[in-house]
Amino acid sequence: MKVTDHIKQAKKTLVSFEILPPLKGKTINSIYDHLDPLMEFKPSFINVTYHRAEHIFKKKADGNFEKVEIRKRPGTVGICAAIMNHYKVDAVPHLICGGFTIRETEDALIDLYFLGIDNVLLLRGDAAKNEAFFEPEPEGHRYAIDLLKQTANLNNGIYLEDNIRNGFRTNFCMGVAGYPEKHFEAPNLATDLSYLKAKVDAGAEYIVTQMFFDNKKFFDFVDNCRANSINVPIIPGLKPISSKKQLSVIPRTFNVDIPTDLSIEILKCKTDADVELVGTEWLKQQSVELKKSGVPILHYYTLGKPKMVENVVKEIV
Repeated sequence: MKVTDHIKQAKKTLVSFEILPPLKGKTINSIYDHLDPLMEFKPSFINVTYHRAEHIFKKKADGNFEKVEIRKRPGTVGICAAIMNHYKVDAVPHLICGGFTIRETEDALIDLYFLGIDNVLLLRGDAAKNEAFFEPEPEGHRYAIDLLKQTANLNNGIYLEDNIRNGFRTNFCMGVAGYPEKHFEAPNLATDLSYLKAKVDAGAEYIVTQMFFDNKKFFDFVDNCRANSINVPIIPGLKPISSKKQLSVIPRTFNVDIPTDLSIEILKCKTDADVELVGTEWLKQQSVELKKSGVPILHYYTLGKPKMVENVVKEIV
């Protein structure tokens, strides 16, 4: 079922979860162990992130260096298929620009459609670890809107090969990312919103936000979107804080602020177990307020901390 259909049919705020693929060498059971405690809450869908390959230079016997591609986590196609088969729940794969040519993207979309996957979250993705700025793959997309347009073309039966006539039409529900505190590369919020509006005009049907820890920033973001005629559903993305280290890691990695009240309480903690208690309570209060405001879905970035999310969701569903 499409994410937008889940929202239309809902009589209350729904929940969804986001997971990482397992590290290479681990089995699919690591995903099931992660999700099993959360399935009692009947999530509308499970998002599966995608992580581009990394490159290292390996010294050869002759003293020269060879560029080697390493993919630490498998792709999303097989994981989404396994989740749908195991839990009978919709899986939403992340598709990114980085590391793919447009032809590889088309093949991935066809595979996903053949598997009965109805939704895709379309993202530019991060720069490679050895790059200061994002660089697309040769013959790949530079921007998320280009990936969106390619997906929209397939929905209209338009393929890269000109000789394909009357090809089947996919029917993906297309989601994109939104940034309540603006994307770090955007010069200002107004420009960032104009990019988001362009994606909606190109066919994006819903928005999932970057994590935030101050609900006012989310509410202001929604108001700004509506003022700019961005009228698709906006789903808040939520993440628990579980360690003192994250006070510096999260702002640096995700370019979001940690509210003063939250950081003060975390700095008082003596152990990470204490931090988890503070983080759980903060996430619960965020969730309660957002649910009261009528958000369509509470989307939780579980990312290795399903127990914290479980403790929150059981209090609010």
